[in-house]
Amino acid sequence: MKPLLSSLRNAAASIALFAVAAGVAHAAEPREVVIGYQDMVVPWRYAQVSGAVEKATGYKVTYRKLASGADVIRALASGSIQLGEAGSSPIAAGLSQGVDISLFWILDNINDAEALVARDGSGVTKLTDLKGHKIGLPFVSTSHFHALVALQDAGVDPSTVKILNLRPPEVAAAWERGDIDATYIWDPVLAKVKKNGKVLITSGEVARESGKATFDGFAVNRKFAQDNDAFLVGLVKVLADTDAQYRDHKTAWTAGSKEVEGVAKESGANAADVPASLALYAFPTLTDQASPTWLGGGAQSGAAKSLAATAAFLKTQGTIQNVLPDYSAGVDPRFVQQAAK
Repeated sequence: MKPLLSSLRNAAASIALFAVAAGVAHAAEPREVVIGYQDMVVPWRYAQVSGAVEKATGYKVTYRKLASGADVIRALASGSIQLGEAGSSPIAAGLSQGVDISLFWILDNINDAEALVARDGSGVTKLTDLKGHKIGLPFVSTSHFHALVALQDAGVDPSTVKILNLRPPEVAAAWERGDIDATYIWDPVLAKVKKNGKVLITSGEVARESGKATFDGFAVNRKFAQDNDAFLVGLVKVLADTDAQYRDHKTAWTAGSKEVEGVAKESGANAADVPASLALYAFPTLTDQASPTWLGGGAQSGAAKSLAATAAFLKTQGTIQNVLPDYSAGVDPRFVQQAAK
């Protein structure tokens, strides 16, 4: 019996040691996150290429490129990604529809980085000429929102224009075939259509004339945010640092620089077009992000007011059915505030 007991004890000890070792190995494994992104030409694309987020947080990061903000919101709702980039319009729509997300970072103030462009030879030279013509753009995007605002402000009933739901790559293909007369889009497709098209109005001009500004933002699943606050603070610091590198050294971000080559690689843009594309955006500082100008200030924050105005307009167009009484519930300034300390 003694040899048998001894063998059992040795086996039990081995199992216990294996379990401890396995637990240590499991604990040492990096936590994982999937981030959805689009093709916008923004400085932080370089951080994606350089692995800055992984280095700053220790997380294993998988980047998933999606074709539109609506796709990003759907992916957040399904749980296939934990964080994602989307414009203020799809974020407002997602919040209105009950998707459990929070806006925690302003990726950019769109400014003149989105524009309504009419194709040469289409017969469209001004906004009022768009009646009866085809516009290709991604539905529920910031471009869609501003296209509707621009048409209404010009006295054009949107129902008199054939607006087609096309994602950016589909816009580029339709433009080349001559299937659409105009598009409201962002870079890298915007740079391509400008080569044989006329800019009728930009989002910066729409915002100044209507008071309805648009932005691109980072949204996060709220449960993930609750369980991974240190990761989000680390990510915000990387985002802020990359934007600061661009703002403080714009002349160094040339077509041949590693930064611009990284942005071009991740966005699908031509490196030669990237510096001009970046210049069309405004990138808020970390201090501005934490202030009432953007994320701070509750219901009076710039982001909450923009989301509310966007949602109200989308409802009038039948794009969404409900408007929340207060969109600050979907704006979370904690991570920028912590990163700013």
